[in-house]
Amino acid sequence: MRGRIFIKFIIVYLIFAFVSIFTISGMTAELTNDTLTRRKVDDLNREATIVASDYMTAYYDQSVTTYTLKRQLSSFSSYLGASIWLVSFDGTVLLYAGEDYTSTPPVKVNGFDPADMNGSGYSLGNFYNSFAQDVITVSAPITVGFQTKGYVLIHYPYSQIISAQKEITRVTYLTFTIIMILSLSILIAYMIFVQRPLRKILTAAKEYAAGNLSYEIPVRSNDEIGYLAASLNYMSSQLNEIEDYQKQFIANVSHDFRSPLTSIKGYVEAIADGTIPPENMEKYLKIILFETDRLTDLTKDLLTLSDFDIKGICLKTEDFDINEMIKTIAASFEGTCVKKRIEIRLILADYKTFVKADPGKIQQVLYNLLDNAIKFSDNDSAITVETTLSGGKIMVSVKDRGIGISKASLP
Repeated sequence: MRGRIFIKFIIVYLIFAFVSIFTISGMTAELTNDTLTRRKVDDLNREATIVASDYMTAYYDQSVTTYTLKRQLSSFSSYLGASIWLVSFDGTVLLYAGEDYTSTPPVKVNGFDPADMNGSGYSLGNFYNSFAQDVITVSAPITVGFQTKGYVLIHYPYSQIISAQKEITRVTYLTFTIIMILSLSILIAYMIFVQRPLRKILTAAKEYAAGNLSYEIPVRSNDEIGYLAASLNYMSSQLNEIEDYQKQFIANVSHDFRSPLTSIKGYVEAIADGTIPPENMEKYLKIILFETDRLTDLTKDLLTLSDFDIKGICLKTEDFDINEMIKTIAASFEGTCVKKRIEIRLILADYKTFVKADPGKIQQVLYNLLDNAIKFSDNDSAITVETTLSGGKIMVSVKDRGIGISKASLP
C-alpha cells in the first residue's frame, strides 16, 4: 500500500509523456508541414505574378534581349532558391534559370496543362517526370494585349519544406523534453511535501490503532498536511488524557469500593456471631445501610464513566448538615477503629452546621480522608476531625499522627 498514490502519479506522468510524444510525431509534424507548404506557395505565387507581369512581357514585345531576361531570371532563381521556367501553351520551355539541384529542363513538357493547378494554386510532385525529386510548382500567366502568351513556372524543392518541418519538430521535441524534465520537479515536490508527511501520518494512524496514543506525528509544515498532523496530535493527546483519567478513576473507585465492603462484611459477621448485642443491632444496620448507599453511588459513577471526558462536570449542590455527615461517616469506621484501638475525636463548630455543596462528593472526600488516616495511623492512637467557621465558610480538617505523605507524592 505504501507509495501507491505516488506510483499513480508516475503512471499518469508517463501516460502524459507518451501521449504528448505521439501527438508531436503525428499531428504536430503534419500541421507544421501543411503550414510551411501553404506559406511557401503564397510566396511563390506572389513572385511568379511579379515575374510574369513585370519581366516576361518584355520577352514577347522584344523590348529587352534574351540574355538580359536570362540574367534577371537567374537573379530571381537565386533569390528564391527555385527553378524558373518560361513555357508556351503547349509546354515548350522557352527560357529557364535554375539552381544546382535542377537538371536541364526538357525541350517540351509532355502533357502540360495549366488547368492542373487552378484548383489548389500549386502542384506537388515531379512535374510530369521533369524532376528526380518532388517539387512545389506554381504558375502565373503572361498576358500581352489581353491575350495569354505563356506561363511562368516556379519549381521549389519540397525537400526544403521537409527539412524546415524536421527542424521545427526537432526543436519541439527538445522543448518538450526540457518541459518534461522540469515537470519532474512537481513529482519531487509531491514526494517531499505530500507523500512523506502522509507516510508519517499513516504510521501514526497505525500506532494509534495499536493503542500507542502517546505517539506524536513529526510534521510541522504550515499547510493543510501540517494542520492535519497537528489535529491528529491534539486528538491523540486528548484521547490519551481521557484514557489516563479513566484508568485513574477506576483505580480510585476500586479503592472506594474496598472500604465499605470491608465495613459491611465486618458488621454482618459481628451480627451473625452475636458480637453485637440485639439492642445495638439497629445502630449497626443503619451503618450497613449507609455503606450500601455509598456503594450504590459508586456504581452510578461507574455507569456514567463514559461522560467523564466532558470538561467541567456539574455538581449537584444542595443544603445539608455537614456535622451530621461527619458523625455518620465516623460511625461507619467503628469496627476498624476497635480492631486498631484508634479513637476518632469530633470537634464540631456547632450542633448543626448547614453548607451548600454536593453531598455525594463531600461524603466521598471525607470518607477517603478518614479511611487513609485510619489505615496509616499506629495502633492506640487518635484521629481528630474538626469543623471551624471562617469567613462565612466551614473549614473541615482531618488530623492523624501517622506516617504522613511524602513531598514527592503530594501532587
